[in-house]
Amino acid sequence: MDRGIWISWYNLQDKSRDAYLDWLHSTYIPKQLARPGFTWAAHYASLDNVKLSGAKGRLSNVKNNAVPSGDRYILLFGGNDAHAFVRPTPAEFHAQMPAADRKMLALRLGERSNIMAEEARIHGPAATQPLDQIALSPCIQI
Repeated sequence: MDRGIWISWYNLQDKSRDAYLDWLHSTYIPKQLARPGFTWAAHYASLDNVKLSGAKGRLSNVKNNAVPSGDRYILLFGGNDAHAFVRPTPAEFHAQMPAADRKMLALRLGERSNIMAEEARIHGPAATQPLDQIALSPCIQI
């Protein structure tokens, strides 16, 4: 089962993008997936030029300075349940990481995150496939 989802939205500066993405995929994601209860990871880039059908432009987060505005990258982790992400919490886990890893985490701009408990899931056309072969799609809407 994977009924917990931890989602982080953030931005990156172009000059640090390649180094950060290399570290994320080769170091950070494997470290997270080694934690008990973590079941999968996915990472997406949010594109500027996507037009939603029936919508006037792309969706955005609330316009409130108290809410971080990161939205260019979306990092998701699936877990057995939402509790997988709080033993330890993300902040506690990050504080225990080596200084080089914390430096890479600091490249995230306007980061915001949520830990969610999934209530229901719809697989669409892939529903006829065995569950262990269904993965997140190349694009998502949350």
